[in-house]
Amino acid sequence: MTPRYGAPITLETAQRVALAAQREAERNNWPMVIAIVDSGGHLVLQHRLDQAQLGSIEVARQKAETAVRFRRPTKRFEDALSQGGLHLRLLGMTNLTPLDGGLPLVLDGEVIGAIGVSGMQSHEDAQVAEAGVGALN
Repeated sequence: MTPRYGAPITLETAQRVALAAQREAERNNWPMVIAIVDSGGHLVLQHRLDQAQLGSIEVARQKAETAVRFRRPTKRFEDALSQGGLHLRLLGMTNLTPLDGGLPLVLDGEVIGAIGVSGMQSHEDAQVAEAGVGALN
């Protein structure tokens, strides 16, 4: 079942999530961009680690926005596209980014925001995003 939208993530919680993600990226020596949006899809914070590619600034935000808009991990869209067929119609949608690395932030069963990470391969972006999600508990 899809979780309900909740109150927007606070700045303090967003900072805790981003710091956990940053530590995972630094532990692996991955230059990344980390974005946190609230339950309305509005940017709460975003930061670019040293030497993260400039193109990842927009991609990280878009991954976070996709995860909160659809209340699911962006990997689901990536997986659907890999199946081809009717799933290719996703490419016509302008409000989603079908790349792994975006995750909803769910607290007490409600979506309070999302994290998006970009800078390395998609599965590595997702690993860093998962570390951020882990900071909610």
